[in-house]
Amino acid sequence: MTLLELTWDYLTTAGSWTGNGGLLDRLVEQLLLTVTALLLGMGVGLPLALWLGHIGRGGFLAVNVSNIGRAIPTFALLAVLVTADWPGPAQLGPYGRAGLATLIALALFALPPLVTNAYTAVREVSADVLEAADGMGMSGRQRFWRVELPLALPLVVSGVRLALVQVWATATIAALVAGPGVGAIIVSGFARNKYSEGIGAAFVVAVAALVLELLAAAAQRAVQPGRGATVRTS
Repeated sequence: MTLLELTWDYLTTAGSWTGNGGLLDRLVEQLLLTVTALLLGMGVGLPLALWLGHIGRGGFLAVNVSNIGRAIPTFALLAVLVTADWPGPAQLGPYGRAGLATLIALALFALPPLVTNAYTAVREVSADVLEAADGMGMSGRQRFWRVELPLALPLVVSGVRLALVQVWATATIAALVAGPGVGAIIVSGFARNKYSEGIGAAFVVAVAALVLELLAAAAQRAVQPGRGATVRTS
């Protein structure tokens, strides 16, 4: 059988998906890693970026956070975190070996698109719209929640969409420190010369990334002005 046929056989065999350590188990593990890391990144990055955009300062910080995040390879960061005294390689519940180190590395990897898009989104709200809000006597807080955030939301969600797909694809590196996720099957497959398993698992990661992209794109369309997101002026 050719490699393509072996890969197809692996993907269409029920035993490849079920059981402990099967593709379904690994997909759930990687999704848990991805969602948790993304939420951590959003919890840290979005409030800061939105606030800086609202006050009109910190553009240098936002841009440089983005540039630094893109310049540092995620695996290099993970290697440093795993070998350090903290967080180290310790087990962290369902996140597996080096779970905390992996989450930190992935959350930091998510920051650049989150911070850049959120900051830019608020700063690009039309000056005429802001002037009209001020003319209506809105406070700074009211202007942010009723005007700036609703108008900025599509671009903010675009940053979340980009971060989601990037973190999902990068989460496979957890396997390099014996962590969970589909990457464990990829690494194990190639290490044991089971190329069909490695390629099949990589294909599953790619398909899942496409599905996440489509879902995130739908969410972004849903918050476009006129599609449920409205600007309140009273």
